[in-house]
Amino acid sequence: MMEGAADRGRMARLLRAGLLTAVVDGLFSSTLSVAAYGSTVSRLFQGVASVLLGADAFNGGLRTAVIGVLMHVLVAFTWSAVYLFLVLRSKWIRGLLSSPFGVLKVAALYGPFIWMVMSLVVIPILAHRPPTINVRWWIQWFGHIVFVGIPIVAASGKASPAGR
Repeated sequence: MMEGAADRGRMARLLRAGLLTAVVDGLFSSTLSVAAYGSTVSRLFQGVASVLLGADAFNGGLRTAVIGVLMHVLVAFTWSAVYLFLVLRSKWIRGLLSSPFGVLKVAALYGPFIWMVMSLVVIPILAHRPPTINVRWWIQWFGHIVFVGIPIVAASGKASPAGR
């Protein structure tokens, strides 16, 4: 009986973290795309889809923009699940979370870690192109602390090894 409750608690944390991160990061990226880069939200998510579909995604209209949104949500849930896996198994992370400003400390490590893995490994492998480190890359690096790391860490709560 306890195992079922622990599993439901983990799933609730994953759902909360994944959804919050997808929305917050999606809003951040969309705002940045429109306000700072003069692009559109549709083009942003077509760009996400282009990682798997190639450059033709930019000509795919709403269909490829929706594919990009779905990919974005999948990535948010994946990194939320990775975080929950790590926090349930790492006494060091749980200790850091319990310290003053613990959520911010962990988010300041985890958010940029996600960005580095995605931008330097995952996207280059899937898109068959080398990474580009420029001003936009650094904006994302710092943005991932606030708009990815904090939502994942804060929404996941302080997990005990037993998952309670």
